[in-house]
Amino acid sequence: MRLSVHGLSFRYGSTDAISGIELEAKEGDIIGILGPNGSGKTTLLKCLNRSLTPRAGTVMIDDVDSQTLTRKELATRMGTVPQSANINFPFTALDIVMMGRLPELRRFESESRKDMDIVMEAMAMTNTVQFADRPMDQLSGGERQRVIIARALAQKPKVLLLDEPTLHLDVNHQLEIMDLIAALANMERLIVIIVTHDLALAARYCTKVLLMQNGSIQAAGEVTDVMTMENLRKVFLIEASVYFDERIGAYSVSILRSTRSDGPGDRQ
Repeated sequence: MRLSVHGLSFRYGSTDAISGIELEAKEGDIIGILGPNGSGKTTLLKCLNRSLTPRAGTVMIDDVDSQTLTRKELATRMGTVPQSANINFPFTALDIVMMGRLPELRRFESESRKDMDIVMEAMAMTNTVQFADRPMDQLSGGERQRVIIARALAQKPKVLLLDEPTLHLDVNHQLEIMDLIAALANMERLIVIIVTHDLALAARYCTKVLLMQNGSIQAAGEVTDVMTMENLRKVFLIEASVYFDERIGAYSVSILRSTRSDGPGDRQ
């Protein structure tokens, strides 16, 4: 499975939100999309899953243009975990995960034994089976997030898009969710694309990073090639360094200070 994005652009009215985006990903990749607010990260994600229609460019999934796929066909290839999932009805966790099977069902068709097996497999992978009969509003933030990931997995996608999956979660649940995502990318050979503001989690878990600013990619590649002191200073206005931490066996980020108030005579 490969995902190729070429020249992707989108405009809100007369304002370019993203322009000329290029991206290549293969199964097992965890790609972090980083950038300040308003840099186009979520817009890019929405163009990938066709929530928005780009004005130019292509999204190819295994050499098939995603624009030629029906919504159902796209849903069986690409799953999305939104930044926030508003659930206003007393659905159980099982109900929510079963919604991931809807793209496979014909109109008025009921779920089959196969659908239930797939749903239970997705819940087992996300450690949510014990929540099956519990209403979503009785689950913690981390528990709900795992259920939403299970719903996406129930679609049996090859590409998983996540928009700020650790937003509003405490540190323990952030690590739990990211450990789960990393395990899924490895075991299920998924292509995972994550929009995040968290530099430390991106450095620790992502195999590649895209650094965005003003709707375009400023740098793309390996963590140490992209998350340099110069790039972080330019894009985030911070002084920070990335280093390999032997204790966790992964990269970590040390943020020293903001450079927003630096003047001509200040340290650069």
